[in-house]
Amino acid sequence: MDPESFLDIANQVVKLKMFPYFDVAHSLLCALSVKEDLGSGAHQFSRKHPLSTWLSTMLVVFAGGMVTNGLLGEPILAPLKDTPQVIVATLCWYIVFYTPFDIGYKFAKFLPIKIIASVMKEIYRAKKIHDGVVHAGKLYPTAYIIMITIGTLKGNGAGFTKLFERLMRGCWTPSAMEFLQPTFYTKASLVASIIFVLDKKSDLISAPHSLVYFGIVIFLVYFKLSSLLLGIHDPFVPFENLICALFFGGIWDSLSKIINHNQAKEEAKEVKKTN
Repeated sequence: MDPESFLDIANQVVKLKMFPYFDVAHSLLCALSVKEDLGSGAHQFSRKHPLSTWLSTMLVVFAGGMVTNGLLGEPILAPLKDTPQVIVATLCWYIVFYTPFDIGYKFAKFLPIKIIASVMKEIYRAKKIHDGVVHAGKLYPTAYIIMITIGTLKGNGAGFTKLFERLMRGCWTPSAMEFLQPTFYTKASLVASIIFVLDKKSDLISAPHSLVYFGIVIFLVYFKLSSLLLGIHDPFVPFENLICALFFGGIWDSLSKIINHNQAKEEAKEVKKTN
């Protein structure tokens, strides 16, 4: 592809308007995740507790904005002031949970529809990460950690509110803290945030901003499709295992176990000889 054509595509991606189509895709998948998290009892639960399912869905849809607003000292409920977005999220919630014969749920689960919605959501995620980094950069121009944190939370706020979202449905799962077992989306959002910060606050990245943005979109979309089609859920795991082994005690623990095992063998041999 001609470099100018590629740059033109990147510029078009940067200028994409998120509302309403990308918001629909995001809200649809959020409602789908809430229903699937309920498991086999989703149908019965949704009939008995519609307010609970609605609140859970709204929290998942607007999680990134609520969490980052709270950390930045801004109104937590500010994301809900956009009435059209709330209406879109509510319609998606109703379609997934309450259409006759579960037509809406089956439609959202249909693989081609889910692939299209997932691609759109990853483009939406890249936009949220970028906006989070930019917003934090305006408030704290030299606080790189804050920019990266806000960008990460914007990208996967739902992961950090899962404990409260489940609590709204009467389910207490303290082990669901994202800090204990970060998902791929948190890691990917962290990497994207770091790249955006380097792009805006340093000279390490010389490529045009639109190309950097487009590269992040391709990165997120590629691994989302890999997860859906190939079952590759977390490509960071091998690198994490290597880093943990080298820098966080893994290799020394393994050596210690080997040494202790050999000492135990020697002691057992000595006991046999004495007997």
